[in-house]
Amino acid sequence: MASSTAPARHNLPRPGTGFVGRERDLSSLLRLLESSRSVTLCGTEGIGKTRLALRVAEQSTASFPDGVWAADLTDAHTELEVHARVAQAVGVVEEPGQPLGTTVVEALRDRRLLLVLDACDPVADAVTGIGETLLAACPGVSILITALEPVRLSGGTVWRMTPMALPVASRNGPPPDPADSEAVRLFLDRARIRDPRFDPSRQDLETAAVLCDLAGGVPLGIEVLGGSAPGIGPDALAEGLRAHLASPEFRPGPGQAVARSEVLPIVLDFVYRTLPEPERVLLRRLSVFRGWDLESAEQVCAGDGLAREHVLDLLASLLDRSLITVTGEFEGRLRYRLPEAVRAFAAERLAEAGEDGLLRERLLDRMTRLAEDLGLRLESSRAMPWSERDAGRRRVLAEFDTLRSLLRWAHREGRAEPGLRLASSLVAHWVSHHDYSEGAHLMDLLLDLEDAEKAPSRARALVGRAQLARVRRDHALALSLGEEGLRLCRESGDEMFVRTALNLLALVEVRERVPDRAAVRVEEALRLCRESGDLWGEAIALGTRGALAAQQGDHQTADQHYNAALTLLRGIDHRWGVGVTLIGQARAAELGGDLVTADRCYREALDTQRMIGASAEEARCLAGIGRVAYAQERVEQACDYLSEGLLLSHAAGQRAEVGRALVAIARVAFAVGMRDAACRIAGAAVQMRERLGLSVPPAPWPFGDEEKTRRRRKRLVSLWEEGRGLSTAEAVREAERLAEEGRRPPSRRSPSPPPAHARPGGPSGADRRGPAASPAADAAPAAPDPARAGGGPAGEQGAEQPGDRAGAVHQPGDRRPAHRQHQQKDGLPFAHADRGVDAEPRGTGLTVPPKPPRTGPVPAPAH
Repeated sequence: MASSTAPARHNLPRPGTGFVGRERDLSSLLRLLESSRSVTLCGTEGIGKTRLALRVAEQSTASFPDGVWAADLTDAHTELEVHARVAQAVGVVEEPGQPLGTTVVEALRDRRLLLVLDACDPVADAVTGIGETLLAACPGVSILITALEPVRLSGGTVWRMTPMALPVASRNGPPPDPADSEAVRLFLDRARIRDPRFDPSRQDLETAAVLCDLAGGVPLGIEVLGGSAPGIGPDALAEGLRAHLASPEFRPGPGQAVARSEVLPIVLDFVYRTLPEPERVLLRRLSVFRGWDLESAEQVCAGDGLAREHVLDLLASLLDRSLITVTGEFEGRLRYRLPEAVRAFAAERLAEAGEDGLLRERLLDRMTRLAEDLGLRLESSRAMPWSERDAGRRRVLAEFDTLRSLLRWAHREGRAEPGLRLASSLVAHWVSHHDYSEGAHLMDLLLDLEDAEKAPSRARALVGRAQLARVRRDHALALSLGEEGLRLCRESGDEMFVRTALNLLALVEVRERVPDRAAVRVEEALRLCRESGDLWGEAIALGTRGALAAQQGDHQTADQHYNAALTLLRGIDHRWGVGVTLIGQARAAELGGDLVTADRCYREALDTQRMIGASAEEARCLAGIGRVAYAQERVEQACDYLSEGLLLSHAAGQRAEVGRALVAIARVAFAVGMRDAACRIAGAAVQMRERLGLSVPPAPWPFGDEEKTRRRRKRLVSLWEEGRGLSTAEAVREAERLAEEGRRPPSRRSPSPPPAHARPGGPSGADRRGPAASPAADAAPAAPDPARAGGGPAGEQGAEQPGDRAGAVHQPGDRRPAHRQHQQKDGLPFAHADRGVDAEPRGTGLTVPPKPPRTGPVPAPAH
């Protein structure tokens, strides 16, 4: 568990340059956040809102045990996109079939954290609504907003950013030292980045103060002027800027001066004109990116007068001039970004040069090939190391801001074909990173374009959109779009996507319990895959066969199909496929009572999911190992694994999985004598089901048959109803406490310990858990989902989880002790799952501190 004194976690970007000045603002804002839960920093472009907000967040970690999390809303257009970026920032995973906004609010309801919403202007109204909801529903959440204009939330404070302080002479005092003012200090800092030997004289310092004043005290303007000073010299720079500002081109009228709020574009224009021509060309061409590395800049920006071999030196010069910034590294390569004010200015220059369309076409072509490479690697039947197969997914993640902007551009320009082609290639990303709703929204925009009906990529796009509908539990839409996509793919002779669509439709029909139609689909898919040598597609079809067999109660046949799929996947080192197939096999074995096989598969799958960073699948494996351990009477191990899985699901905002884990822990606790608390958390789990729109069993489920006397049963019902009033965090704390009790030897367990919220010392660490347990966990890659395949290779979508069926009975060959067989006899059992078994991993890199993998034989209980 996390300690209350543990350092807070964060996702704040690494600053590329030092933070200079703003000491008073920083101190005041830190105090203000202690008394106000909502603060908006507003001011003109380049005034330093984002940099100050991130600095405040960095220094606020001690006040927010669940961390500080930043969401960049640049280019966001809708409320859905705001929710998606907030969810990504705080590590909340989208719940299939549930509104993303509700998932975010429920996940943050009991956390104590600071949320930084940066660049909110395009979605100010949406931010206002979402902010009000969070402040009302989540008493531990504070919000720090940056925007050009005030975004006012109830009870919040607006902090208007002012220009940086300039040297001020005191009456009857000596002249001030210019180097003591924060504006001149910033100027000198950026000048020394350009040339560490820059040693200004007193006159140079005076001139630097003049330059800072001419820039209006705007930090970005001061930075770019400072970056130009070593080359031109402060005096020449000041003379040139004065002349530029005095130009009739920029004066608002005769005898009128330029307003401070309008100075920055003029300063940028002045600096731009002082650049050598190759640097001007590169700067304006870089405006098509939202982030890039050297390779991308060379491939997209070189040509037409700009030599590729010169791009590196030109980038270094622009970086020294503070016109671009470093945002971090990816695979050993630096990544860069333009400050938003610089990007907007450079984009205007690109349009003036008539290069906008050409550069965007180049970028679109490169990014489309990159995204298509993701799908090809993930679905390739060629044996290759997993690191090579996974590289495409990680690269798409690094470039996704640019990819999203290109989809928006294609929609804005009415370019249906290139937009649909790119979107189809990104379905794998949206599924594996749980951006189902955002992906569906962007694809719908493109499919609704006038030219979309005639676009060659429409067929593949429909299959991809059907996949997003499937993972969102909209099966009717998935079948409709999938059928149409299949028809178009057959007509165009797109054999690869014919196989993809068949596998997708078979998975949906297994989930919808239409076994006859599912069997026809999967057999055709299997035949076509074998004829074409498509090992990946064949593995999917075999997994779907296994799921179908398990659903019909033929667990031995299911195991054979899963083993066949695993043989293919291991042969090509497809670790994601192996991990998901193992989960399907484990669930089928658990349902059939083969606990030894179930335990082995869950444990092997756990190692795989941890390796690829799929936290949601990791939580399912932990829960599965816990259920099997309980069925084998290993109570201590059951509590250990179930507790860890519960905390991991809770951190990711997965309410359905949390509810299942609560029921599993309640069963263990009830069996070892902690009946009161077990009934309480069972009631809390049922209340969670009701909030999710799932069926609600009668009180005191799942212990309805445990007490025959009316008085004792009435007591269980009373405790069960009491538990329905617990919040999610309270139920998790109480379940965590029960798990701690269950780990103790039987002689030391307390049969009726007090509720968690009544214990001295307050809540446990369950509700303080942030989106990640460590910086390493933050960076862990999420598992990919080859969406064109229509699902996971295990074909487990639709396979029953243990006890999915109301009234499920003990199967022949069940190896559990008789007194454990009640797991499946009373309606909605141990790990009830209304959504069946999913093939998609929902990992976000969020992990609790992992225990050493337990891959050996399970030891017998001490008692």
